[in-house]
Amino acid sequence: MKNFDVVVIGGGPAGLAAALSARKKGASVAVLERDDKLGGILNQCIHSGFGLHYFGEELTGPEYAKRFRDAVLQDSGISVFLETMVLSLSKDKIICALSPAEGLLEIQAKAVVLAMGCRERSAGAIALAGERPAGIYTAGAAQRLCNIDGCLVGKEVVILGSGDIGLIMARRMTSEGAKVKLVMEIMPFSSGLKRNIVQCLNDFDIPLRYSTTVTRAEGKDRLTGVYIAPVDEKLAPILEKEEFIPCDTLLLSVGLIPENDLVSDMIELSPITKGAVVDERRETSLEGVFSAGNVLHVHDLVDNVSEEAAIAGESAALYALGKLPRGEKYAVTPSRGVRYALPQRIQAGEGKVRVYFRVDQVYRGKTVAVASGGEIVKRKKTAVMAPGEMQYIEIDKTALTGDVSIYLEEV
Repeated sequence: MKNFDVVVIGGGPAGLAAALSARKKGASVAVLERDDKLGGILNQCIHSGFGLHYFGEELTGPEYAKRFRDAVLQDSGISVFLETMVLSLSKDKIICALSPAEGLLEIQAKAVVLAMGCRERSAGAIALAGERPAGIYTAGAAQRLCNIDGCLVGKEVVILGSGDIGLIMARRMTSEGAKVKLVMEIMPFSSGLKRNIVQCLNDFDIPLRYSTTVTRAEGKDRLTGVYIAPVDEKLAPILEKEEFIPCDTLLLSVGLIPENDLVSDMIELSPITKGAVVDERRETSLEGVFSAGNVLHVHDLVDNVSEEAAIAGESAALYALGKLPRGEKYAVTPSRGVRYALPQRIQAGEGKVRVYFRVDQVYRGKTVAVASGGEIVKRKKTAVMAPGEMQYIEIDKTALTGDVSIYLEEV
């Protein structure tokens, strides 16, 4: 049995930031990563655009990951276990894992940080009708095949979903010589960043069609094309307007699911984010277990992942060292245009706290209001808010007198 103050499950951007933050507070730290290299999804994100907020400069994904990876590997107080698959986590924080180097491994942690990231929704998850020929990929799988393995997955491409990874792969496939015929989005708005629509689609004359979906896939051995159709207000395909688009590749960018299978029966999960319900320290409903990054809620910027994970890592270290303060907690409830808010609990006390939130549709010129105990404690007017871009509002905890609500005024 190995013993550590803090054990971080996952060695991606969230896990690395959490480990470094915990170590700065004097905790002994272990990082468990199932891949053979630290860095997580960033290792395959060779495009630029990372680090503008966190480092004040534009980096590629591997460059961003390397800064954290080097810092972790150079710290003798952080033990890294690669190719290590966590099999179980008990409520008393005993972790059972398996790796080629260690065999069956048991670790007793004083605190745990969940940083397992998320997985993509697949063709089966969206009940895609039709055959299952070669040529149907999730956008992330295609990205790995292209950027890590050097394989071009197709020449005539259709993309379903306007998530950021789908938009980025539209540009990537085009730059590798493929023809991206169309990007479709079932919603009337994009789920990706505005800058990615401009830089990845508009700059390459790739069409984006909203309120449209794939109705079925055609092909026996290899995909030969897809049928598409517009959808009605209930998102049901209007089959009378169905059309066929020849293609040999379909990429799916249809949503991400936080990887909480390990703890789904132990902690309270949000029905909206599919991640843990946490307070502002990112502590879950199980004392001493913290969560950060895409396993908590899907982020649009890795810079925000690093900032959030630093909070979780520091809090985990303070808990392990017996220094994490306890107090009354107020519930945070979203409504009137706000789809979800995080953290879902705020502990009474002093200091500032950022409440992150996403809206349910595109809004222009609306004011976000935060109320506590029936009184408004903060307002913030925003020019444009869209579901694909995370928003936040900072409040002073000393102004809180009871449960908190966050909403858009005049909605």
